[in-house]
Amino acid sequence: MSSWVGRTAAEIATAVREKRATPHEVVAEHLARIARLDGRVGAFRHVRAQAALAEAEEVADRPDLAHLPLAGVPVAVKDNLAVRGESTRNGSAATPDTPAEHDHVTVARLRAAGAVVVGLTNVPELCVFGTTEGVHGTARNPWDTSRTAGGSSGGSAAAVAAGMVPIALGNDGMGSLRIPAANCGLVTLKPGHGTVPAGIGNGDWFGMSENGPLATTVEDARLMFDVLADRRDTREAPETAARTVALSLRSPLPGVTVSRPYAEAARAAAGLLARAGHDVRPAEPPYPWWLGTMSLAHWTAGTAVDAEGLDPRRLSRRTRVHAAVGRRFVKGVRSGGRREQLRRHLEPFFAGHDVLLTPALARRGPAAAAWHERGWLRNLLANTTYSPMTPPWNLTGWPAMAVPFGTLPSGAPCAVQLAGRPGSETALLEVAAQLEALRPWQRTAPLD
Repeated sequence: MSSWVGRTAAEIATAVREKRATPHEVVAEHLARIARLDGRVGAFRHVRAQAALAEAEEVADRPDLAHLPLAGVPVAVKDNLAVRGESTRNGSAATPDTPAEHDHVTVARLRAAGAVVVGLTNVPELCVFGTTEGVHGTARNPWDTSRTAGGSSGGSAAAVAAGMVPIALGNDGMGSLRIPAANCGLVTLKPGHGTVPAGIGNGDWFGMSENGPLATTVEDARLMFDVLADRRDTREAPETAARTVALSLRSPLPGVTVSRPYAEAARAAAGLLARAGHDVRPAEPPYPWWLGTMSLAHWTAGTAVDAEGLDPRRLSRRTRVHAAVGRRFVKGVRSGGRREQLRRHLEPFFAGHDVLLTPALARRGPAAAAWHERGWLRNLLANTTYSPMTPPWNLTGWPAMAVPFGTLPSGAPCAVQLAGRPGSETALLEVAAQLEALRPWQRTAPLD
């Protein structure tokens, strides 16, 4: 019997629907891999071993098994989304260890589609930073365990990259899907605002945070996105149309430079798309000079709101400072005026370009270390210097992806980012699928 570990979600679901595999055996194999490897990776805050096996049996008994898009697929859930019967700790000692009475709507949709939740994944406290560590553990990049998996969906990304699950649920308020996906060699899509139900924290970071998939293939990312967005028409997408693609290598944040490997990856991806028939041209989005201060205000204000009602003595120092800085910005950020100004500023650029192609990161992720014990300014600098490319698309509320492309000198994955106008999720997925076909990537890290 061949193992189902390392197979895609699409392959597993097809096999379960056709009764070539049972949900129980699929879930049991993945739980065994978690037990064997997670001590090295730190992806999970809590593993639901017995509950997951029982739920796998329930999936097998469903009368609609033959029609479930995620039949028997093991999935991991980021620990800031409610899973019925489990606590939601949000990476903190200050949050209550109280079981949730109901699933978050995205978790409910995954389960309705036949997926089995095997565990909740590690996040940095209150999902603030682009590295994942804290009182519940440190999530490491399976390709290089001396490095962070990224954040804040770092545990979810590490679980997929290590082959512990084929797909995972995360969310993205300033890059929290795209940063760990880029570090760990995964495909992710941050949907545009209102496409997938949010309901993250106290107000979705003013509407900037979106739930989305982490997967090893574009097909799996599309499959999971369709379930999360409750898109009924999941027929095979048409062949990719020729599109106008803008290539930008410039960091949106003044003073932050993009390292050579990430710039070269974006150039190489642009070359492949041009040879495939797309109209690819160098073009710089008109990022305003005030984008950096705007990003900081929104980032810290979101944390200030999420920290309300929590005992500050149980929060790490970096989180307390981040929230304290943000409190002075909450009123202005809540008005939404700056975000609307940014959208108006960037709309003409996307009127002339279908897709923006950029490096996904500026440099490789920092070391996997106790960043939660270090000072706020040190964390701030570490985050902004390696991940400046993601915030504009949370601030605008427009869709963006991270797509693996090439490797870094260390052998770890490199990645590019695709961004587009509102409603362009399908177009971005089509371009990502073409990059995948033109330059296939290794799906999971060689941990065994």
